[in-house]
Amino acid sequence: MATRSEAPEVPCRAVVQSAVEQSKKVIVKDLIELSVRGLGPMYDAEKRLFCYSRVQRDGRLKQEGLSPRYTIMTLLGLIELEKAGGKSPFDIDAILAGLLANQSWPDSAGDFGLLAWLTAIRAPENLPSLFARFYVPSALEKYQDTRHGCTMQMAWLLTGLSYLVLAGQGNIPGVEDLARETYEALIENQGNEGFFGHLHCGKTAVGQLRGWVGSFADQVYPILALTRYSQAFDSSDALDRASLTARGICRVQGPLGQWWWHYDSREGRIASMYPVFSVHQEAMGPMALFPLGEATGQDFTQNIYRGLEWISDANETGKDMRNFSENLVWRNVHPLFEFSMKIDVIMSHLRIYRDASKRRMGVLYECRPYELGWLLYAFSSRQDL
Repeated sequence: MATRSEAPEVPCRAVVQSAVEQSKKVIVKDLIELSVRGLGPMYDAEKRLFCYSRVQRDGRLKQEGLSPRYTIMTLLGLIELEKAGGKSPFDIDAILAGLLANQSWPDSAGDFGLLAWLTAIRAPENLPSLFARFYVPSALEKYQDTRHGCTMQMAWLLTGLSYLVLAGQGNIPGVEDLARETYEALIENQGNEGFFGHLHCGKTAVGQLRGWVGSFADQVYPILALTRYSQAFDSSDALDRASLTARGICRVQGPLGQWWWHYDSREGRIASMYPVFSVHQEAMGPMALFPLGEATGQDFTQNIYRGLEWISDANETGKDMRNFSENLVWRNVHPLFEFSMKIDVIMSHLRIYRDASKRRMGVLYECRPYELGWLLYAFSSRQDL
């Protein structure tokens, strides 16, 4: 594992250029074009939703399921593409209208936060009617994800509430109080070294058992949420906490630029290494670190592009994770002995940590639309890099 380091400083232009040149195998413009094309086969025009996954089985790719959640994430990426001067091949407003018309969804606080985030950016005039059905005063207790203290979902909710305020709709009754309560609940899951656990450790039996183990998603979504909260509510504490988490994931980033899978919030270290997911490398890491860097003046360029390089053949398998003929990126690299990953998490309870980098690895041949959506979100306005 890498040794601890201080917060990255803003480097000179030559250092930034050097970091970018390290990723010659991965051209951001090519990835953006791949993503736009790849979303086509993942869209159900009749239902106005993107699928859950596109999976290769027996040598053929097939669409599986439909996902309103992944649809929102994909639309957020497509909006950034449009802002950068690109053209979305999908009618974003029609898809959003369909999501807003669905009275049976969302049924969780996290998904509601995602929908509020999208609505605040694209159609803020619809926010009052959306929040009229959210039960703002009792939201944290009404929905199971926030009641159990789920880190990722609370981060989505906090991001949505922050964007609502940034959109000038902070006068909706109870919103500022809910944002503050969500922020306070979220940071309870943050350890002293900055890593977030997956759940509040004291609210459920599962939380007591494994709440302190947080996934990479449990790190990056809070980084983005805390950054946006700091901007909406002028909170220097939130920005400091986001920076602490960001420095933590950069400190333990793998030698091939890997963003590892599970983090121990008690010890401030990796709990288990694999799988390594392409979406973390090409999208979720950058989508959190770029905005934080812009808000604080810190520079995470080298970490971002080291991670991006991994999706080429510069990974454990020596295989390119991109498939340009099908316009997708394969989902992850994982140990062929799947049970070994469960053993890693079990052993981390005993504070025993194993280096999994020498195991035989395989590739999971599937791709989900949010992976391409978050890539567009992270890089559309930065492709000139």
